[in-house]
Formats: sequence, C-alpha cells, structure tokens
Amino acid sequence: MTQGTFSGLITVFLFVSFIVGVFWAFSSKRKAEFDFASQLPLQDDPEAKSVAQREKTKSSENTP
Repeated sequence: MTQGTFSGLITVFLFVSFIVGVFWAFSSKRKAEFDFASQLPLQDDPEAKSVAQREKTKSSENTP
C-alpha cells in the first residue's frame, strides 16, 4: 500500500465518520436532550440564590 492510497483511505474514513456524527447529533431521538440543554442557561441556580441570600442577610446585619 502506497502513501497516497493510505492517505486516501484515511480521508474517506474521516469523512464518513463526520457524516455519521452529524446524523447522530441532529437525529430526532436527541431533540429532548437538546431542548433540556438549551434551557440550562436560563434556569436559576439554587446554590447561587442561597449564597446571595446569605450575603444580603450578612450585609443587612452589619448596617447600623
């Protein structure tokens, strides 16, 4: 097998892998996961709320 044949086979393999990955990522079976992931930045973080509440309470106690 020559260098050119080997390079061609690797190119074909990578191209087919890419096409399979695209179909897998955009398949309708993954829609629910994408919908959930798209809402994550919009959800409030309960831990962040509790930290903010503690800091607010702490600062109000120190105010004369």
